[in-house]
Amino acid sequence: MPVTVGVIANPASGRDIRRLVSGASVFDNAEKGRMIYRLLVGLGAAGVERVLLMPAGAGVGDSLERNLRAHQTDPTPPRLPELEVLDLPLQDGPEDSAAATEMMVAAGASAIVVLGGDGTHRIVAGHCGDTPLCALSTGTNNAFPQVREATIAGLATGFYATGQVPPDLALRQETLLTVRVDGANPREELALVDVALSTDPWIGSRALWRAETISQIIVAFAQPGAVGLSGTAALVDPLPRGTGEALYLRLTDPATAPLVIHAPLAPGLIAPVGVMEWRRIAPGEEVFLEGCLGCLALDGEREIELTPADRATVHLRRDGPRTIDIDAIMTHAAHHGLLRAVATRR
Repeated sequence: MPVTVGVIANPASGRDIRRLVSGASVFDNAEKGRMIYRLLVGLGAAGVERVLLMPAGAGVGDSLERNLRAHQTDPTPPRLPELEVLDLPLQDGPEDSAAATEMMVAAGASAIVVLGGDGTHRIVAGHCGDTPLCALSTGTNNAFPQVREATIAGLATGFYATGQVPPDLALRQETLLTVRVDGANPREELALVDVALSTDPWIGSRALWRAETISQIIVAFAQPGAVGLSGTAALVDPLPRGTGEALYLRLTDPATAPLVIHAPLAPGLIAPVGVMEWRRIAPGEEVFLEGCLGCLALDGEREIELTPADRATVHLRRDGPRTIDIDAIMTHAAHHGLLRAVATRR
C-alpha cells in the first residue's frame, strides 16, 4: 500500500466576523492553494507516494491547479506525490471536514494535514481516531494550530509517515476538554483549546470577542503569546501545553473585579477583563458551569444554545489527538542526515 497522507483545507477559515470588528487579517484562499502546493513538495521530498485531498472549493482548488501547471515545465520539477481528490459532495459546512477525515482514516492515511483554525481542527480531531494531525493555522484566532511554512510541515509529516522518525519522538499527545450538556436535548462535544459560557442568547455570528458577554472560561492550556481566550487566561496563570492540567476562570465586571487584565481578545483588540477567581483543574475533574443561560462557546465559537433547564459540565482528558511535532522531527532529520546527499565525484 502506498504511503498516504490526507490534506484538509477549510475554505472558510480566517473569514469570520473578527476581521470586521477588530484588526484581524483575511487569509485568502489563493494562499491556501499555494500552501497545499508547497506541502506537496515537502511530502514528495520525504517519500510520500499518495495524497488524499478534500475537494477544494472557493478558489483553493484553482490556485493549487495554477501552481501545479506552472511547475510542470521546470528544468528540474519537484517530485510530487500522486494527488487524489476525494469523491465527496460538499455541503459547505463542518460536515465536509468530518466526512473527509473519516474517508482518509478508512483509506489508511498515516497522517492528516489540516489547514484551518481552532474550529476546523476541533472537527477533525473528533473523527481522526489515532491518526496524527499536522496542525497548520489559516484562521483568525488560533491557539491549537501554528503558523508554519507548509514546505517544512510537508517534510516533517512525510518523515513521520514514511517511518524515518520514531513515533515517540515525532508525535505529541494533546489534552482536550469534553463538554456534556444534560437537559431536554442532551449532547456531548469536545474542545481543543477552550470552553466559555457566554450570556449571548443565540449563536449568531458564532465568533466570541466581547469580554462583557463571557462569564466563565476553561482552557486546556494558557499561552501568553496567544490571542484569544487561551492568551487571556495566560495573563492570570500561564499554563504550558502538555502539563496535563487545565485552568478555570470566573469573570466579572472590571469595575468591581479584584483583578483586571488587559487582554488581547482578537487581533488588534485589547480590552479590560475582570477576573473574580481562577484555579487549576486536574484530569478527570468535573467542572459544573453555573448559570447556564446563554451559549456555550467551543474553541472561540458559540456552538450550543442553552436553556434554564440545561446543566453543562466540562472534563479535562489527556487522550486528545496526536499531533506532528515539526521542530522535533526536523531536528532529528538534521542530526541523522535525512536530507543530505553524497556528492558525486567526476
